[in-house]
Amino acid sequence: MTDIVDELKWRGLIALSTDEDALRKALADGPVTFYCGFDPTAPSLHLGNLVQLLTMRRIQQAGHFPLGLVGGATGLIGDPKPTAERVLNDPEVVAGWVDRLRGQIEKCLDFDGPFAARLVNNLDWTSGLSAIGLLRDVGKYFRVNSMIAKEAVARRLNSDAGISYTEFSYQILQAMDFLELNRRYGCTLQTGGSDQWGNLTAGTELIRKADGKSAHALATPLITKADGTKFGKTESGTVWLDPELTTPYAFYQFWLNATDGDISNFLRIFSFRSREEIEELERETAERPQARLAQRALAEELTTMVHGADQYQRAVDASKALFGQGDLTELEAATLASALAEVPRAEVAELAPMADLLVAVGLAPSRSAARRTLKEGGAYLNNTKIADEDAVPAETDLLHGRWLVLRRGKRNLAAVELVGN
Repeated sequence: MTDIVDELKWRGLIALSTDEDALRKALADGPVTFYCGFDPTAPSLHLGNLVQLLTMRRIQQAGHFPLGLVGGATGLIGDPKPTAERVLNDPEVVAGWVDRLRGQIEKCLDFDGPFAARLVNNLDWTSGLSAIGLLRDVGKYFRVNSMIAKEAVARRLNSDAGISYTEFSYQILQAMDFLELNRRYGCTLQTGGSDQWGNLTAGTELIRKADGKSAHALATPLITKADGTKFGKTESGTVWLDPELTTPYAFYQFWLNATDGDISNFLRIFSFRSREEIEELERETAERPQARLAQRALAEELTTMVHGADQYQRAVDASKALFGQGDLTELEAATLASALAEVPRAEVAELAPMADLLVAVGLAPSRSAARRTLKEGGAYLNNTKIADEDAVPAETDLLHGRWLVLRRGKRNLAAVELVGN
């Protein structure tokens, strides 16, 4: 492993740090115990959180001890959003989400090696803390003028929504986490996204004021796409790590569909391939962009990591079958269902002529256009070309007694689902 700071820099993973030279020395002298926090404000982590998890993994592989903090306490509040107050979730709901997030974190870190990771929950040291204790023992170290200068707070103060005392106090709780982990485990580094910079530095300041010790903070940049659109979003919404919220097929397709303008950046941020391997993939992709070698490599690596090798292979099989390179009848019902959830579809109570179905799913603008497509041989039913303008699918064509897969040309897919009796 090269110097981990240089490695993170090459991958574009350092936006801010408290003192780069001091941090570099601390990591070189190591091992360092470090942490990153994840709040259960939703039932799953998403791709933005995956950036943090994989950054933790890189630092761990360089010979340091990670603490994965799940915010059972801070998740009851949530850090300030840019535009409005968060909806506070019931404690029972948050407790359930804590367990789900722990399982996702466990997939990304090594809990058995020489630098074994540890999971912690900040509810353990806040649940018994009284309001008087918080104000006397922690609050006295904070100055309001510094707190309102933090970017997340300043944005809200200048918005129509304003900010509640609850969310204003969030940075105190996160800073207290760093102080507590420093005292319990000797943790001297906190990582997070650059939008958390104010909270990260609140922790280093609290450690300095309360215990007279120095600590470090490192922030990764917020990831953006080359076209300026938000990373980790699709037309159907956020890309989650939970297979119930984003299917393994949709997760795989997200990486497979990455643009050539984005894939180099994504490889550096998300792949654990070496610098030489990444640069070779970049060269091959530039020479043969139609092969999408870099996209396929990253889709395999991340789908396997997050969902397992079996789900990766199912996603590949489904992708091939949908576009005529495999047998749709061999796909399991669950795999087919997850794949078809990502394409336009229509529900019908009974089977209708192909021309009508092509219109219903949006593959043709009118019945006459649909009949023309059929006549010209451009329409497919379950990967079989249908040239009869009056063709009507039979019940035996239904996949798992439920679906028809329609295709116009090579790439335009849709599905029909038979509902009711």
